[in-house]
Amino acid sequence: MQLLLVFFTFFVWASSFSLAKAAMYYGPPLLVTGTRMVLAGILILSFLFLFRRSSVKVTKRQVLPLILLSLSSVYLANAFEFWGLQYLSAAKACFIYSLSPFIAAALSYFQFKEKITKRKILGLVVGFIGFSPVFLFESGSEHLVGTFCGFSWAEIALIAATLTSVYGWVLLRKLGKDEGMSPVTANGASMLIGGVMALVHSAVVEGVSPLPVSDVPQFFKWIFLIILTSNLICYNLYGWLLKRFTATFLSFAGLTTPIFAAVWGFLLHAETMPWPFFLSMGVITLGLWLVYSEELRLGYIVKKNSAPVNQGSA
Repeated sequence: MQLLLVFFTFFVWASSFSLAKAAMYYGPPLLVTGTRMVLAGILILSFLFLFRRSSVKVTKRQVLPLILLSLSSVYLANAFEFWGLQYLSAAKACFIYSLSPFIAAALSYFQFKEKITKRKILGLVVGFIGFSPVFLFESGSEHLVGTFCGFSWAEIALIAATLTSVYGWVLLRKLGKDEGMSPVTANGASMLIGGVMALVHSAVVEGVSPLPVSDVPQFFKWIFLIILTSNLICYNLYGWLLKRFTATFLSFAGLTTPIFAAVWGFLLHAETMPWPFFLSMGVITLGLWLVYSEELRLGYIVKKNSAPVNQGSA
């Protein structure tokens, strides 16, 4: 059942890429990021204040990792992602985000001493090879922003978003594991802080007079849908899942997200994906299976009716 919840989370999360593209038809990237995060943060913290007031407290030890979480996982990750999304298809942007397992594996090894076996390394290598075909084709309008070392700037922006996002998830896990902060509190506070950062940046580079929104009702309609699916449902489900699965496994399970994103992209934007996309997904799925089976053997993944394991051991 828990494994089904993992894939349900990524199915819903995949819609956020297409929803974000829709929101940016009516407003610029930083304004979309900041508005979405501030509103979501206020909603989550208001709920906690009304029904779980004791969990809203933040200690001195939690302040620095919370600020770093806000900066990396909320402000930088979403600013890079939304800028790149203007020029990439939702599925390709989501696919680039799937680089996260390689970063998560390295960070989890150093932060939590998670064991990396030969089988895990094989799975990571197979998965990395699987990324090659997807960079052979262009999608959307990425050619408009130029290239650097063979990659478009839109692709580079998504890679930067991936780096900062994975670092944020490691910080979130650290806040819960080492500092005792609930994932919901950490998510709500970091969304509010990171959202304010994005709005300040938006005011400087995107302007405030006149407000750079072409259709206010449509803008807030798509913002609300992003908040509902990504901020309220998926962020908090992911935080809960991090207590039961390793960051490495969840990142690899997220490799299914591009498939779901391609479906959402087709339904909302009539986007299609060429054959290299599906070739890459097949190879990466093999890598996912290798990592999953090894983490199950090592006891990192919680089995049905069992208590969560200490993921820092082994």
